[in-house]
Formats: sequence, C-alpha cells, structure tokens
Amino acid sequence: MKHRTQIFYRTVLALSPVFFFACTDHDPVIMDQKSTISIENVLDSRPLVESGTFQGTGTPPVILPGQSVTIKFSAAKGEALSFATMYGWSNDLFFAPANPGIMVYDGAGVPIEGDVSSQIRLWDNGTRINQMPGAAVTHPGTAEVKNITEVKGTDAQGNTYLAASALMQATLKYDGNSYFTLTLKNTSGGTANETPFSPGVWSVSYIVGGNLLSPAPLYSEGMPTANGLTSIAEMGDNMPLSAYVTSQTGIFTPLSPILVVVYNGIDNPIFKVGENDRGEGLKRLAQQGNATDLAASLKTKPGVKSVYILAAPTSTVLLPKINGAPGSSVSQELSVKSGDRLAIATMYGFSNDWFFTNIDNGVDATQKGDISSSIKLYDDGTALDQFPGAGITQFNLAGTPLVESKPIAPVPNPNPFTTLPAITDFIKVTIQ
Repeated sequence: MKHRTQIFYRTVLALSPVFFFACTDHDPVIMDQKSTISIENVLDSRPLVESGTFQGTGTPPVILPGQSVTIKFSAAKGEALSFATMYGWSNDLFFAPANPGIMVYDGAGVPIEGDVSSQIRLWDNGTRINQMPGAAVTHPGTAEVKNITEVKGTDAQGNTYLAASALMQATLKYDGNSYFTLTLKNTSGGTANETPFSPGVWSVSYIVGGNLLSPAPLYSEGMPTANGLTSIAEMGDNMPLSAYVTSQTGIFTPLSPILVVVYNGIDNPIFKVGENDRGEGLKRLAQQGNATDLAASLKTKPGVKSVYILAAPTSTVLLPKINGAPGSSVSQELSVKSGDRLAIATMYGFSNDWFFTNIDNGVDATQKGDISSSIKLYDDGTALDQFPGAGITQFNLAGTPLVESKPIAPVPNPNPFTTLPAITDFIKVTIQ
C-alpha cells in the first residue's frame, strides 16, 4: 500500500508541471481590452430634396396660350415649390413664385388644393433693357446690369403688364402620401400681354428645424441674377439653371443619437431580418430617433454586456456635411474581450422608419479599423414610407407616422422614391 502511495505521489509530482501549464495555457483568465468606437455622419448633403424641368410638347417646346404643363413632386410641411419660366415675348422677364415658393400645406399641415395663381409673380432679370413686350421683341436686346426686381404693373421703361395671375393659372392637386401635382396653364391668350412660356426649372428645398435650407433656390429679389437664370430669362434656355439645380439636389439627413451594444453568446439582440419589430424599442428609434426604450430593453437581456447612447455634443443628432463643413461625430471607449460582439443602430432621420445597423450578428468587438462595410439600411416595417425628407407624416418633419406592419427588410436602392448614396457615404464606423 505504501509502495502504491509513493508511486501516486511521484506520478502527480511528475505531471504537475503539465497540469499547471495546461491550466494557464488553455484556460487563462481573459482580460478585457480597451478600444474606442467612433461614428461619423459623412454624408455630403445637398439643400434641395427634389428638382426637375418642364416644357411644352411642340417644336420648339414652349408652352403656348391655352396649353398646360404639370409638375409632380413630394413635400413635407413647410416645404414649398419654386419654379422659373421665361415670359417669352420679352427681353429678360420671367415668371416665378415669390420666395420660398408655392406653399402646399396650411399651418395645420392640411394639403392645399385649388387655384394658387396669386402666388406667381413677374420678374425682371436686370440684364436687358426692356422693349415693348410682344412678338416683335429683338433678342437678345441691349445689355444692362441691374438687380432682379418684381414687375408691378410697369417695368423700368414704362411698359405695362397685367398681373402674373392673369397670364398664368397655377392649380394644385393633392395626390396622397405627400405627393402633389401643380398644373401651369398659359392663360395669356387674347390679353395685352399674350406670350409663350419657355421650358422651365422647378425645385423643392429641405426644411431642417423649421428653416428651409434653400429659401431662395432660383433667384433672390434685389440681388444680381445667378446660376444660369439669365439663360431662361433672355433665351428660354433652361439647361444651365437645370444643371445648377441638379448639383444642389440630393440627400440630406441627420443620424439620431447612436445606440451601441456589446454582447456575448447570443444573436444580435436588436433585430432579425424577416421578423416583425419585437416591440422592444426599435420602433421608437426607427421612427423618432429615440433610443431610450431600446437601450433599457437591451440592458435586461442575458448576454448583453454594455449599452450606450451616443449623442453629438451640441446638436444631439449627427448632422451631415453642410457646405463643406465636416459632419458630426461621436466616440465611446469600450471594454471588450474575445468572443464579444458589437452592433450599432441609428435612425435615418428624414425617413418614416428607416435605420442603419450592422448586418447579421454584428461584428467582432475586438477587431480594429473601419467596419462601415458591415452597416446596412433597413426598413422597420412599422410606418408607411414616404419620400425621404419630403413626407408629411415623418416624425422629424413635424408629422405623425402612419401605421403599417411588415417584416423588417433592407431598404432597396433605388427605391420607389429616390436613389440613395452608398452606405459608406452616409456613415463611417471605426474601432481603434
């Protein structure tokens, strides 16, 4: 017995280095490591949400007396439609609504319909001396250098004009889901100011915090003409102004405060493609940009290690690049270890219920570098979609979302409303 005991102890002593090595090598105490996640809104934004051109059907494509053209567009409360078209039988006169354009909702957010001709004005471009208007006007005429002024009955040379509303009829129709159709009819036939209208340009400005980003998108009263408007006012050529307006048209959206979650041993706790919203707070984030409910819910889930809501220091939301100025960014130090996963979520601010988040089961929380390619844009399926940035029921544009119930799905691109930039042109996410 004593012999066997000695053999046992000798065996244990002989193997003890192996046991010690095995324990320290295969089952070490895994220490958390520090890293920092940074999220930036890198969207190179534009002030106009929509724009386009219109023209007649003949050759040349002018709008003759008795003829009409239509403009179809979308708008949110406070947004307006502006346009410009030449008074064809003049030297440099053009029709346009008073800035910021034709208002399409009343103060209560009810769509305006019917005759809105009273909002149209006749303007002098200030680049040609006015002859008596009519078919005999010589183009281009004698040059001058003056600012844009409204023609109120007579021009600087004493020529007389009827009110713009007597020459052009503007009729607004609401088509539903924030879409409108504006019909412009040439009613100048048989008047003392009979004239064709030239091909024109139209635009709708984004509204942010109650202020239009471009309150004078096509012209500014009392200022020199610019950006190709002269080509319309003098020659009826809408292409130069169209090119300028197109360069100002695109995407503008803030990102809501960023939710960041670190988890381990579970699937992505925020959502799953193909499922309906779980009722755990994602809906409020996707519709309103408020991550509070989702963060509270996540903190109760087994496997969730930490949850953060990152708001921009001065603006709360992350603003895009505006006129070349950098977009907003936020950062957070993280404590993570091997096996941890990470996911973020943030609202596409000017949508009904779109949100950016990581695909599938998030990303390895210990990795370093740019992880923006793991981000995708999803539709939460809880609110009826409208033109992003031009929808009357979008929460961040003073609206109330209209309820729908669909599975969460990627937002198609192009989508029924517009074509979006690449995701990496919206949001940059890095871990260092």
